[in-house]
Amino acid sequence: MTEVEDLLRTLAPRVLGAVVRRYGHFDTAEDATQEALLAAATRWPVDGVPDDPRAWLVTVAARRLTDLLRNEQARRRREDAVASWVLPDQWLAPPADRPASDTDDSLILLFMCCHPALSAEGQIALTLRAVGGLTTAEVARAFLVSEQTMARRIGRAKQRVRDSGVAFGIPAGAARDDRLAAVLHVLYLIFNEGYASTSGPNLHRVELATEAIRLTRMVHRLLPDDGEVAGLLALMLLTDARRAARAGPDGELVPMDEQDRGRWDAAQIAEGVRLVTAALPRGHTGPYQLQAAIAALHDEAPSAEETDWPQIAALYGLLRGISGNPVVALNHAVAVAMVDGPRAGLALVGALESDERLAQDHRLHAVRGHLLERDGDPAGARAAYLAAADRTSSLPRQRYLRARAARLADVEA
Repeated sequence: MTEVEDLLRTLAPRVLGAVVRRYGHFDTAEDATQEALLAAATRWPVDGVPDDPRAWLVTVAARRLTDLLRNEQARRRREDAVASWVLPDQWLAPPADRPASDTDDSLILLFMCCHPALSAEGQIALTLRAVGGLTTAEVARAFLVSEQTMARRIGRAKQRVRDSGVAFGIPAGAARDDRLAAVLHVLYLIFNEGYASTSGPNLHRVELATEAIRLTRMVHRLLPDDGEVAGLLALMLLTDARRAARAGPDGELVPMDEQDRGRWDAAQIAEGVRLVTAALPRGHTGPYQLQAAIAALHDEAPSAEETDWPQIAALYGLLRGISGNPVVALNHAVAVAMVDGPRAGLALVGALESDERLAQDHRLHAVRGHLLERDGDPAGARAAYLAAADRTSSLPRQRYLRARAARLADVEA
């Protein structure tokens, strides 16, 4: 990415936030901002970056917004529309070079993009487009759909935000906490899809994981005292630190116990450990902090054999107490198996088989295969690995699971 592209990616949410805060019309303002960014990407490399690039972009976007509004049919007069979005004491537009408010516009945009009226896929798509600064084509490529499909998805999401009439600002009280939880969940989903792609030919989608970390850093900068924000950032850093060792030379999956830990990113691990260590003593401990603590134990272990599995099992036990996620229960079963033996883990896995949320999830069968292999049942393990391979759309995972099944077939023979 060039210096200009990097600057535009950073400025995009701040410019969009400034335009929406002043004029409203989230959907039209987003289009106007994208056109301003395109103009800058074309002109700045030739003319040079202006002294105040944010003010330049806001001015161009505001002019384009005015043009777009004038061309729209069957819309109320612009003054009425602005009044429906902006409080009376904010009707006068502040100068473009005014310093950012105490509550950064980017954070407000995240709250808007994670509006409860939107589906999870709509929240993710709109967040990547409006706050991440990705083009519709880039978002479409990330989720393996056509640009037209993603354009419709983003369009529906923007329409719902507009129809909701939500004011440009941070909600108060319990609504703020609920919306922040949605923001963190969306960032968590974006990161997970980037770090462990659920479909397609690649094990990772680096651009998604990188963007999730960047946006979470932004939220942490704006809310430095929130323990769960710090916990989520720590979890991402500690997990992403292993990425280079997670894939082999041909892109094949390498499980954690076989990874070259010398390839793990020591700087990311150190930062993640600092974050979670500082966050844990602050009041209520949430699920992201607990997951980060587990990730830290994995990352700080000198080898797979020296991993502190009793503490990891205890932390997963605490996490199960505050989370109804069956994947947490599945991970707890693995940790228990590492402490008390594979049969103890298999008993816990068996109790999860009736959970409909895991019925078609490859991870249930993959874990069963792993534990059956450790328990000396190659035939049962092979069947479980093949069942897992049939239930995942990730080609690297399919190859890994079928390779393990083939190796066990050789053992049986």
